[in-house]
Amino acid sequence: MDELKLQAMAKINLSLDVLNKRPDGYHNVKMVMQQIGLYDEIYLKKIEKGIILETDCTFLPTDISNIAYKAADLVIKKYNIDKGIYIYIKKNIPIAAGLAGGSTDAAAVIKGLNALFQLNLSLKEMLELGTGIGADVPFCILGGGALAEGIGEKLTKINGLRSGWIVLSKPTVSVSTAEAYGSLQLGNIKKRPDTDALVDAIERDNLYDVSKNLCNVFEAGIQKRHPIVKRIKRKMMQYGAMGSLMSGSGPSVFGIFKDYERAKSAYGKLKLLFKQTYMVRTYNGRQ
Repeated sequence: MDELKLQAMAKINLSLDVLNKRPDGYHNVKMVMQQIGLYDEIYLKKIEKGIILETDCTFLPTDISNIAYKAADLVIKKYNIDKGIYIYIKKNIPIAAGLAGGSTDAAAVIKGLNALFQLNLSLKEMLELGTGIGADVPFCILGGGALAEGIGEKLTKINGLRSGWIVLSKPTVSVSTAEAYGSLQLGNIKKRPDTDALVDAIERDNLYDVSKNLCNVFEAGIQKRHPIVKRIKRKMMQYGAMGSLMSGSGPSVFGIFKDYERAKSAYGKLKLLFKQTYMVRTYNGRQ
């Protein structure tokens, strides 16, 4: 096998809690993550040497500053691969949106190179590779639904949501992880997720209880800086969402809808307001 195509799935956070700051400068978190059926398309092909990365996204870097390039570089060097790799990324996931768009591309590259070069890496070995690249990469390798702890690398697999529809909108503003942490004062967090209750609701696939327990500690600070986030949440609920939340560090906002027709109607109305609006199912399969 000399070439391979993969789908790199986006994720949403059904909860996100920041517990404390670590001595190494990172933060300990506790969050519930869920992949959704919005994905980048990744094409990999063996070449004689080096790494060539191309993309249809004009403002995406194509050198070592791209996390997918970094993933390829790490795998090739670590396992002394004597060939190179060509990577093409067709971007569908919005950038700087709280959806792990870069991390999922890197995860797809790790999984793809494992298959292309027959490295026979275990899931554990791939997760360890991902941890060295970015906090969300291990989850994107694991896929489906999971409880993530530590800096995001300690993963406990859960069943994930299996019913309902997700409508997702990203406003034109972008938010970096650094900005999200900069707007967060740990001592002033007024509402934290009840993670156990949320996981239980997800395992039961009870959309009402899931919606009731959605919580992201970044949301209040980002809403102050970017009121558009609050406006999207309000619109989601107005258009019939059972619950709505900002994903990750934002600014994307998703709504959970029980039935197709209501989700489709909300999608149509939000698409008129926000170009980057999507209607998808959750994703719990293996890539």
